[in-house]
Amino acid sequence: HRDKEKEKMKHKDGSTDKHKDKHKEKKKEEKVNKSKERGRRKVEMVSSSCLPVAHTYMLFISALMSYFCGIIEFLIGWCYFLDDSRWEEERYTDGVKWKFLEHKGPVFAPPYEPLPSNVKFYYDGKPMKLSPEAEEVATFFSKMLDHEYTTKDIFRKNFFKDWRKEMTSEEKAKITDLKKCNFTEMSEYFKGLSEARKAMTKEQKLKIKEENERLLQEYGFCIMDNHRERIANFRIEPPGLFRGRGDHPKMGMLKRRIRPQDIIINCSKNSKHPEPPPGTKWKEVRHDNKVTWLVSWTENIQGSIKYIMLNPSSRIKGEKDWQKYETARRLKKCVDRIRAQYREDWKSKEMRVRQRAVAIYFIDKLALRAGNEKEEGETADTVGCCSLRVEHIKLYPENEGQEYVVEFDFLGKDSIRYYNKVPVEKRVFKNLQLFMENKEPDDDLFDRLNTSVLNKHLQELMDGLSAKVFRTYNASITLQQQLKELTNEDENIPAKILSYNRANRAVAILCNHQRAPPKTFEKSMQNLQAKIDAKRDQLANAKRDLKAAKADAKGLRDDKSKKTVETKRKAVQRIEEQLMKLEVQATDREENKQIALGTSKLNYLDPRISVAWCKKWGIPIEKIYNKTQREKFAWAIDMAEKDFEF
Repeated sequence: HRDKEKEKMKHKDGSTDKHKDKHKEKKKEEKVNKSKERGRRKVEMVSSSCLPVAHTYMLFISALMSYFCGIIEFLIGWCYFLDDSRWEEERYTDGVKWKFLEHKGPVFAPPYEPLPSNVKFYYDGKPMKLSPEAEEVATFFSKMLDHEYTTKDIFRKNFFKDWRKEMTSEEKAKITDLKKCNFTEMSEYFKGLSEARKAMTKEQKLKIKEENERLLQEYGFCIMDNHRERIANFRIEPPGLFRGRGDHPKMGMLKRRIRPQDIIINCSKNSKHPEPPPGTKWKEVRHDNKVTWLVSWTENIQGSIKYIMLNPSSRIKGEKDWQKYETARRLKKCVDRIRAQYREDWKSKEMRVRQRAVAIYFIDKLALRAGNEKEEGETADTVGCCSLRVEHIKLYPENEGQEYVVEFDFLGKDSIRYYNKVPVEKRVFKNLQLFMENKEPDDDLFDRLNTSVLNKHLQELMDGLSAKVFRTYNASITLQQQLKELTNEDENIPAKILSYNRANRAVAILCNHQRAPPKTFEKSMQNLQAKIDAKRDQLANAKRDLKAAKADAKGLRDDKSKKTVETKRKAVQRIEEQLMKLEVQATDREENKQIALGTSKLNYLDPRISVAWCKKWGIPIEKIYNKTQREKFAWAIDMAEKDFEF
């Protein structure tokens, strides 16, 4: 445009100032160059100022991506753990349980720490320094000094015998009478340690917790066929004194310290084998993929084999549980045929067949255990169905208005007394009279029957059938029937849970799952009753407040007074619900004080029955199963719908 204007001027006056034009061109060029320079400097300034920001931003993005990758990896791991399709994975054939198994081995009990020099053992009133081996065993006894066990003759006898084996020759010569031994100072020392542990600071407790967590992460998991599975008991039991159950003839004997040379490791050949502690070696390293244990050793008291196994929440354990209950469900389809068979056998010409038929009847009707053979004197005098003696039953042709009554009275598993009076069928009663003829009280009732013969016959009746399958079947069927009878759809959740516990109790009674009332039972009931009384007083006050509010509202008849009445009414309703919950809790606790509900719930009741009941009535599963139990029965929680039928 400027050039055109110049052209016009040129044509107008016919001349142009060349010097002036050159000066203008030069100024124009300088102006353009300055503009370019300013632009370049701005770019440099922006670039230099943005560089650290961009660098920080990139670091932030990188960290964020790493964080989310970690979360994704964690979630994938948990999804894999929670992926209930793992219960339905393809199983191996020919008894193979796994193809790959890797773990870190067991955690051994810490070595013995000698007592401080100011803590003395006294013999015949005089202080005596013991050798480390003898002192360690003495501490086991001192820790139990206030326990009933140390007053029992058999416990004291066995302890003293095993303790002397750990003594030096000088100690043996001097310590000859347990009655002259004084463990009081040692006992007080350990009580002090116990109190100190209770009084630890949060920081001290946290430190111990962190160490336990470290051990759990290192030793508490294994890799089995691409699954990271939890191990149930990765710690080796420390040495101590054997207690046993009931009046066990071996109580008081020394449970010896388990060392690496006692340990058999089981893992796959292509895994990284666990390393024994420095300077030691394992007894053996096996690669047996037809078993599921990781570590085994033989304990010295009974000579039984102990195992480190997978946690109940593991895939293999869940699958085993599922198969157990499926076997019991199969019995449901043929139990009528089996019952008809043993009823027919009551009339057999062979005595062994009659005895077998009556035994199966007891196992079926009373959920008795089979009763395994055991060496005389090795365990407490506990019996099962096949090992019943004549002295364990009494026959009453008529008792309390019932015909053909049998009274059972014997010590069952764990020395729990089984006492029951039950009417039986006439042929069973007559057969029992026949079995008892010309026998002494300590003679076997079923003298032509043992558990191996019984189990072989049960296997012929149904593949996988055993006395335990009968117990599982009858327990599960009983729970299902009781839940149908006791559950009232109009009741609230606490009342429904009470019904569930009553159904569970019926099963526990059937299976003779008893317990001694807890030592704190009376105290806890008193505390609960005090809460109930306080809640009743609170309810009475709330009702008085409601009555007064209604009277005020009747006179005022305004919105504010109406809202007050509604608030008071809701308060009464809330307190009534709280009171009912406490009363249900008291009833439940009283009814179950001598019944062990947990054993049947964990071992004999198909969890799908409970899960289906919860889903049907809208009961939170955590009201029936705690966290550990929910992990154990994850397969059932996934599989069972509300219409499941055992």
